[in-house]
Amino acid sequence: MSTKIKGELFSSRSLISKKWTFLLCFGSFCFGILFTDRMWIIPESKDMARPSVSTEAERLKLISEGCDPKNLYQKEVNRDPQALFGEVSKTHNAIQTLDKTISSLEMELAAARSAQESLINGAPISNDLEKKQIPGKRRYLMVVGINTAFSSRKRRDSVRTTWMPSGEKRKKLEEEKGIIIRFVIGHSATAGGILDRSIEAEDKKHGDFLRLDHVEGYLELSGKTKTYFSTAVSKWDAKFYVKVDDDVHVNIATLGETLVRHRKKHRVYIGCMKSGPVLSQKGVRYHEPEYWKFGENGNKYFRHATGQLYAISRDLASYIALNQHVLHKYANEDVTLGAWFIGLDVTHIDDRRLCCGTPPDCEWKAQAGNICVASFDWTCSGICRSADRIKEVHKRCGEPENAIWKARF
Repeated sequence: MSTKIKGELFSSRSLISKKWTFLLCFGSFCFGILFTDRMWIIPESKDMARPSVSTEAERLKLISEGCDPKNLYQKEVNRDPQALFGEVSKTHNAIQTLDKTISSLEMELAAARSAQESLINGAPISNDLEKKQIPGKRRYLMVVGINTAFSSRKRRDSVRTTWMPSGEKRKKLEEEKGIIIRFVIGHSATAGGILDRSIEAEDKKHGDFLRLDHVEGYLELSGKTKTYFSTAVSKWDAKFYVKVDDDVHVNIATLGETLVRHRKKHRVYIGCMKSGPVLSQKGVRYHEPEYWKFGENGNKYFRHATGQLYAISRDLASYIALNQHVLHKYANEDVTLGAWFIGLDVTHIDDRRLCCGTPPDCEWKAQAGNICVASFDWTCSGICRSADRIKEVHKRCGEPENAIWKARF
């Protein structure tokens, strides 16, 4: 084949190849446009809210009806101040009510914890009381703790023969009237010594003691009071807890009737309220070593119940039990108790029938139909020579013997 023929053949093939190449490229371009037209649509951002016609219409409707945010704010500013004050007052009262409810629940919880701790720590509980503490634990009206000392055997015997029922009558009083009465005492500095053994023998005979985990001593009365309430509230579920000295005469039925009047109240503190001077002089009776905490010399104490007899409700006894490790003790027991309550929302009830004098004072009041709850001599902080004189006081100022059994609590 000649060179000329070869050139023409090569030229024709090259021409054909260029044509097909152009057609293939053009077809691919058209094909791409046909199937990739979606790439020209700009996607909406998911995080951007596009206002719709309906949303704009609703906003315009709210503004036309006076609900524009600016208008609402202006209305709030222009509201009647008295109406605003009324709503604030209602809210404040609701908060106070809620606080009191929470406080009551906390004290109820404190009582339950105290009872549980008593069982865990092995506190002395008699068999019959253990049975009563199972789910259907009985609620008593009051627990009366008679504060006594190792040297007060004659006083205790005089109380047993006058205003405090003994033996089967005492048990009947617990079962029928819900009144617990016990002599309250701790132990001596030498545990298990002759003093402790004498109390154990006396308790074995009468069965009317509440033994405390406390070392006896005149300067330890504040600590004894704290331990008494903590122990009593863990041992018995009562509405009231009473403390009385063993040289004071008490009319039990009248005491019960007095307490019942306040049984629906919360945080009740009942007694003869007083406010004596804070004594800073050393060596005098009722000296207060921490007198400086009460202000300048010559100041008086805050109001508190006299120590011969007072009563507190269950929620306050539970409060003492729960906080006994941080409650401060002053030299005087009655001041100490008042100090524990001074910062709480407590109802102080001043009832002068809890601090009548001995005859003729209590006798005249009894004849007038106003029987005293408790009688003692202020000069002796109790009945002077009580072991000898309490029988006379009981005869002249005591309530009728069957009064306790006729009383309705």
